[in-house]
Amino acid sequence: MRHQRTIDLALMASLSFYLVVAPVPVSAMHIAEGFLPVQWAIFWWIVAVPFFLLGLRSLVQVTRQNPELKLLLSLAGAFTFVLSALKLPSVTGSCSHPTGTGLGAILFGPSVMTVLGSIVLLFQALLLAHGGLTTLGANLFSMAVVGPFTAYFIYHLAIRSGNQKAAIFLASALANLLTYVVTAAQLALAFPSVTGGFMASFLKFASIFALTQIPLALSEGLLTVLVWNWLQTYNREELRTLKLMRQGES
Repeated sequence: MRHQRTIDLALMASLSFYLVVAPVPVSAMHIAEGFLPVQWAIFWWIVAVPFFLLGLRSLVQVTRQNPELKLLLSLAGAFTFVLSALKLPSVTGSCSHPTGTGLGAILFGPSVMTVLGSIVLLFQALLLAHGGLTTLGANLFSMAVVGPFTAYFIYHLAIRSGNQKAAIFLASALANLLTYVVTAAQLALAFPSVTGGFMASFLKFASIFALTQIPLALSEGLLTVLVWNWLQTYNREELRTLKLMRQGES
């Protein structure tokens, strides 16, 4: 157990070093403030707000029924904040970065993670000038709605194989990738190509994102598994409360 813990910590440190050192600072994160046309900015706000309100209801239920899980909720939010604050330049008006939403979605469900992701995006927009308020609806939908729901459903589909860690890896990695597929679609809808329309623009944005996003998604999946190993060691009771770890399981 001690040797396994040492290996896990070493791998976590190595991945964190890669994620922190590899990115190059840029002037924006997610879709930048003012980058979307007004009609599209409003549209994504309208689409995203119902998911946020549903998430608030779920969050209140979790904290009332199991107040001992508040620390784990904070950890899930902090994990998302740290990972999504790391960035690699990708296309004009946006950039690639890990999302970190898979862990919270697996732990608490996608609706709760929608709220945590929204808080993360708001703080980054206000304090770090990453993303923006006018584009918050679009960023919220791609990262805090699509990402968590993807992670949740992929996890529960893959867990049927009996390999929980493989399910966690797939859920986190695919949530990251689909977040950027949606971001590419959002940009393509707002800026369709003169010659090829939406599809040509989408393929252009998606192909540019893929250069950095695929290795980032794989790294995020592996890092999430390592964090899960840590939780299994130090937060067993919380995982059992969430029915993610059986009694007697190590």
